[in-house]
Amino acid sequence: MNRRQFQKLFWQGAGPCALEANWKLGLGLGLGSGLAWSSMAQKAQAASSARVVIVGAGFGGATLAKYLRILSNHQVQVTLIESQKSFISSPMSNLVLGANATMAQIEFSYDALRTRHGVKWIEDRATEIDFSKKVIHCLQQKSIAYDKLILAPGMKMLIEDIEGLKEAKARQQIFQAWGPEREIPLLQAQIAGMQNGQTFVLGIPESPFKCPPGPYERASQVASYFKKHKPQCKVLILDANQDVLSNSASFKRFWAQNYPTIIDYRPQHMVTSVDANRKTIGFEIQDDVSYDVANILPPMRAGDIAHQNGLTNINNKWCGVDFSNFESQKAKDVHLLGDAIQGAPLMPKSAHMANSQAKILASILVAELFDWPADPAAFLTNTCYSFLDDQNAVHIASVHQYDKLERTYKVIPQSSGISLQPSELEGVEAHAWAKHIWADTLS
Repeated sequence: MNRRQFQKLFWQGAGPCALEANWKLGLGLGLGSGLAWSSMAQKAQAASSARVVIVGAGFGGATLAKYLRILSNHQVQVTLIESQKSFISSPMSNLVLGANATMAQIEFSYDALRTRHGVKWIEDRATEIDFSKKVIHCLQQKSIAYDKLILAPGMKMLIEDIEGLKEAKARQQIFQAWGPEREIPLLQAQIAGMQNGQTFVLGIPESPFKCPPGPYERASQVASYFKKHKPQCKVLILDANQDVLSNSASFKRFWAQNYPTIIDYRPQHMVTSVDANRKTIGFEIQDDVSYDVANILPPMRAGDIAHQNGLTNINNKWCGVDFSNFESQKAKDVHLLGDAIQGAPLMPKSAHMANSQAKILASILVAELFDWPADPAAFLTNTCYSFLDDQNAVHIASVHQYDKLERTYKVIPQSSGISLQPSELEGVEAHAWAKHIWADTLS
């Protein structure tokens, strides 16, 4: 499957019109098979009284809230718990660091979910779950009852795993800028304040982590900025992995051609410590290195609400789920989405994947609540774009279909696509993709 075939599949399959049409067809088939109106009314009443609570309004949770309302014809009542006041997009955020985008272009309001789709909103931080009583507690609001609970908590960065990083972060000496916190402008200011000839160090943890191509795009964006404004500056990439994890050939070839004196890529360099006062970074094996500005990404795990409530049953980091309905392996009527789950084979932790999982789960939950048949062969789509400068981008894409016999998702043969080389056309397509997924999630 080439890129345009994949995009056609995505554009047709991701939007609300396609999903609504599929469900209307399913409802019509149900009525045509002799389903009694009284039974339909009873099931609709039961569905409308179900208490569905979602924790986390990233690409997974926000999309799920929207599509639960759409697919149930706004009958299912949805409560969403989110501590952040606005949505900050991880996709395209690296362009801000390269001075190729602004924060205003990647930050969005949640208003449409509340006003257009009727999602009940609780601005709070979920902390504790009582699985036996089906109640969730927040910092401010206690005892929120649920019939179905969906956690989309994203990832937690384990800054304490790197000696000295917690203290450096607390003193605002080193930022991660890898989540919903407003750290991107702070890191951008550090980069903009560098003197020509200084060194920016990017530390990459061992996989898995959120957005596999993201760190390499970030390095490219910083290098692009240096090339234009501070050509004697360096970007030192300290990667704990054996090689670039995504689009390796395209990234390394572009770096060699466009940033030969700027980017220094060092694989198998696992950061174990930082000394923000001496501005040095330590490793398991290699000698310490010095830096002027450091962006150290630590190891990651599922978000706190999942981990602290005993749902991270895979290596004490990730949440195992039943892929037929994304239900937790540890708690009934608790479902999980996005970066927090232990993915199926070759399933990335990405914004697109979280968005795609959310739409599948919305259809599954609505089918369960209304007693409709679920899709036995659901599929997920994924694509990740990466900008290597202000205009040229690359992509990686795949389609994953549910295998009922093995109860997991598998990549459909010949569905994967990867850029042969960066191009401005892919840059245009990347911007179009971003606008679509933002609208699909939030509008």
